[in-house]
Amino acid sequence: MADIPESAISERFLAGTGPGGQNVNKVATACQLRVDVFALRLPPDAYRRLKELAGSRMTNDGELLFIARRYRTQEQNRADARQRVSDLIDEAMKRPERRIKTKPSKAAKARRVDGKKARSTVKAGRGRVQMD
Repeated sequence: MADIPESAISERFLAGTGPGGQNVNKVATACQLRVDVFALRLPPDAYRRLKELAGSRMTNDGELLFIARRYRTQEQNRADARQRVSDLIDEAMKRPERRIKTKPSKAAKARRVDGKKARSTVKAGRGRVQMD
């Protein structure tokens, strides 16, 4: 789990939406979490991956914006939002494995060409019949 400094986080609690009866109408349980990405001091490649992974959750000012309203209590929603931010940052910190290019063998190329030739003759046989 990524360690996010408290100075980079700001929280607000909003009235939740959706089903939940009076509890939703009375209590502000949904958590809006903002994280200043620049305060995290991420390496440039990790920042690039984070920006790509976050998509529309990242603002133009470099803030990650998460709204957690899955649970009925502020504490659970706060923990959920922090966990989701942490998971996203962890994912961005993972360096993708380099792909090693491979070439098909001569035998594989020959099999491919033979298959194409066989298919070609089958399709050529489907043409119009010519009366000589």
